[in-house]
Amino acid sequence: MAGKNLISMLAVTVPYEAHVEVWTLIAGAIAVGLYGWRVLQPKALAAGYEPISRRQAGWYVAAVASMWIFSDWPIHEIAERYLYAVHMVQHFFLSMLIPAMFLLATPRWIIELVAQPGSRAWRWLETGSRPVVAGVAFNALTVLLHWSVTVRLSFENGAIHFLFHLMIFASGLLMWMPVISPVAEWRIQPVAKCIYLFVMSIIPTVPSGWLIFAEDVVYRNYDIPERLWGIGVMDDQTAAGLVMKLLTGFFLWGTIFIIFIRWAHEEMQADEERRDAPLTVDRISDQFALSEPVPETVLTGPAPADTGSESTEA
Repeated sequence: MAGKNLISMLAVTVPYEAHVEVWTLIAGAIAVGLYGWRVLQPKALAAGYEPISRRQAGWYVAAVASMWIFSDWPIHEIAERYLYAVHMVQHFFLSMLIPAMFLLATPRWIIELVAQPGSRAWRWLETGSRPVVAGVAFNALTVLLHWSVTVRLSFENGAIHFLFHLMIFASGLLMWMPVISPVAEWRIQPVAKCIYLFVMSIIPTVPSGWLIFAEDVVYRNYDIPERLWGIGVMDDQTAAGLVMKLLTGFFLWGTIFIIFIRWAHEEMQADEERRDAPLTVDRISDQFALSEPVPETVLTGPAPADTGSESTEA
């Protein structure tokens, strides 16, 4: 019986709609990837840069494929017309997971090609990659996009909706820059990364709690008579809040755990290497150079007391 109900739920069809803007974006991303691989990479190699690794290429393919899946039919129609919970899953991928994939796929020489080091564009990008700037921009946009007026505008205007998706993707890129930026000097220290991502996991709890504990429908555009798969509007709203809280929270906390474990492992290896290193004259000299100089009074002892000229004459 359960299997039959599941089949009937999956058999519900969503009206097909062509998204030319999405196809154009995906085609452009594929073209940029091929151009970087075939044309720009040989020039980067000649300049002494490292080639694009298989891992980077794999991340790029996964990022483009994910962007296509979560921006096109049928997820787009379900997310924007029927179920707000699916909308939250879509936003999770577009604002957090897919931007991280693109950064992991990007070699440093791409950044230096887009913005020359020392140029105004480079300084702007460096400023936007700072934790405070990136974190505030990402979370402010997250709160703004869950405002009922913003949701209604996105629901009613396709161009505005597409613009919002580009904005959350761009803010997601900035949000991840302090953690996995292709430019190594823009990344913060591992412990600081953990603190930064912990802060990033706090803000989404505000709109998610609003959705979970609301006693009435928050977004009237999703309160439609024909319910997809029989899911009620309040159940959908609660599920959307749980998706935002749990999916985002588990992902960020999982990332924090991985960063901390890697950092601890590297620190343990470094300590072992220092302990196992042979005792040499240079190593002893380095340790003496790092230590503070011994006060002169310790070496020579206290100065003799001055008994005065009268005592001497006596």
